[in-house]
Amino acid sequence: MSNLLPVIIMVCAGTAVALQPSINARLAQKSGILESACISFAVGTFALAVTLLISGKPTIRGLNETAWWEWTGGVLGAFFVTATILAVPRIGTAATMAVAIAAQLITALILDHLGAFGFGGTPVDLKRSLGAVLLIIGAWIIVRH
Repeated sequence: MSNLLPVIIMVCAGTAVALQPSINARLAQKSGILESACISFAVGTFALAVTLLISGKPTIRGLNETAWWEWTGGVLGAFFVTATILAVPRIGTAATMAVAIAAQLITALILDHLGAFGFGGTPVDLKRSLGAVLLIIGAWIIVRH
């Protein structure tokens, strides 16, 4: 499979991630921060459940073989959504996303370098480090506006 499709999907996902905090923050103005995060997750869960049912492949196989920490993704997602709802009205969408993306990249570089979670390791080299530094500088410039 070509890498083009995953790249296109991630461009769409990145666009969605940039839209989500502002939409959720707007909802929070009317419903509250935690309420907005809860609504966001409830609607997302419903959409995924419908998609799963439409796919005709709903299954729970393998769930009994998982470790406790493999279930924490939802908690991390809930924290991220709630944090962005809190941050957007205070520092803006661009600054919120810049800081989040810089933190994501640094964490991802470390995870790749360590080969964490059983995925193949990609060592941190000068080019990747430079990219991360440039992203951090960019985030700093955006936050300072």
